[in-house]
Amino acid sequence: MRSGNMNIKQGENMMGYRYVIQVSILVSFFFFSGCAKQAEVKDHAAANRPMVISEASRKMIANTSFPPEPVFAEFNMEEYDLIEENTFREAISNPLSTFSIDVDTASYSNVRRFLNQNKMPPIDAVRIEEMINYFGYDYTAPEDGSPLALSVEISECPWKKGHQLIHLGLKAKEVKPEGLPVSNLVFLIDVSGSMTAPNKLPLLQDAFRLLVRQLRAKDKVAITVYAGAAGVVLPSTAGSEKEAILSAVESLSAGGSTAGAMGIRLAYETAEKGMIPGGNNRVILATDGDFNVGMSSDAELVRLIEEKRNQGIFLTVLGFGMGNLKDSRMEKLADKGNGNYAYIDNLLEAKKVLVKEFASTLFTVAKDVKIQVEFNPAKVQSYRLVGYENRMMKKEDFQDDRKDAGELGAGHCVTALYEIIPAGLGNTEGLKENLKYVKTGLKPGAQASKEVMTVKLRYKLPLDDQSKLMVFPFENNFKSINETSDNFRFSAAVAEFGMLLRNSAFKADSSYKGVFSLAKQARGKDEEGYRAEFIRLAELAEMLSQREK
Repeated sequence: MRSGNMNIKQGENMMGYRYVIQVSILVSFFFFSGCAKQAEVKDHAAANRPMVISEASRKMIANTSFPPEPVFAEFNMEEYDLIEENTFREAISNPLSTFSIDVDTASYSNVRRFLNQNKMPPIDAVRIEEMINYFGYDYTAPEDGSPLALSVEISECPWKKGHQLIHLGLKAKEVKPEGLPVSNLVFLIDVSGSMTAPNKLPLLQDAFRLLVRQLRAKDKVAITVYAGAAGVVLPSTAGSEKEAILSAVESLSAGGSTAGAMGIRLAYETAEKGMIPGGNNRVILATDGDFNVGMSSDAELVRLIEEKRNQGIFLTVLGFGMGNLKDSRMEKLADKGNGNYAYIDNLLEAKKVLVKEFASTLFTVAKDVKIQVEFNPAKVQSYRLVGYENRMMKKEDFQDDRKDAGELGAGHCVTALYEIIPAGLGNTEGLKENLKYVKTGLKPGAQASKEVMTVKLRYKLPLDDQSKLMVFPFENNFKSINETSDNFRFSAAVAEFGMLLRNSAFKADSSYKGVFSLAKQARGKDEEGYRAEFIRLAELAEMLSQREK
């Protein structure tokens, strides 16, 4: 037995030695290739010509053996911001709820990635508003030249008996392709060593091929990269020159450290050189978010992005990969850059974001969109906004045009849900403010009013600095849940699913059975199969949750 144990131990040691040697070779390779990359990028930047990887480098990469990807799978350095859920607030003392709209969808596709790996997602990776807004909804389009239209439904709350659910649906105007402004795009691509995995740079290249095919002749594109240094791979090039653009995308390979901030600076400089007044001037950052060299603090990056945003250059962020995904950083950068944040976990998601939703992803029709709801305490005892925790605003911010808020692309939909407790025995002491329903206690007309709330929207047109106001009073048009639209029921199913994944303090009687029932009833046409996929993921999550009990 001892001899057998010694042989096993020796075998383990040999495996360990092989692993150390293998890792040492890999580290040496990335060090030298990173140095070569820096020199190559600097030389390219000076010559201002497309950067092409040499044939010798290609052969070296092709003939190099790498450790299998699972070696690194145990080291999870992903980062997510803490989410503290919105709680119930009494309408008599807090009648105003103010938040910025959110059209990011990254959380849903990231959650899907975890579930497809037979893992439950981290709690703070689950942002319920992004999961809801991943899906399209059949809302009424704007009329009379307005860029926005609002729909409202009120019904019973599926997960809490006695409570009600208010569904707000915001729809941006559609714009035909010929009506979209000319684009000045700068692709900022992370080619650092952390992007070597198949679901990073190779997937990124496949995704950008899809986007390039959507470009019109009048659009123009530049490509910048960053690794140990930053450089221009392709100067601003007409959209008609697709072969040149695709060739530049194909030439990219990964290696070196991550000078992300240097790359962002260069991308903005490139966008400024090609600035189109009144056009769609935008940097598209594709990365895993791991900025570990140079100006890397969030505060410095945010200040730079805000400065460029105010000059009319917006930022879209596309996240790739796993293991070291810096989700919290990428979401923050996109929000501050008047853009959106999507996570690309497969090629079909790339097609959804960059082809099917091309206009809504890249063309803004309204910026700094804020919603403020004033609840009538005679009808609503207390309320809770489901999700949007990192989008909440002070009530004073609603009228302050200096305060940044979310952007809406052409044809975009935004959905928000409020869980409410209908008025009953409540406190009648309140704020002394100039409000519609509350002064000192309830105003005389509040009890008699049929209005349950008033919804106010503020937005700016893409080139304006002054906001416009829209006001919508709503009566209590309560329906049973079976009478509600597919929009209402499906969004409620997604919200309930999100609360289960988060093990929310407000999940009440939420259940996977309830999620399936609502979602299957509200599946609708589902031409792209996104809702059917949601049902499959919910079934998978239920099995995984039972395994963990």
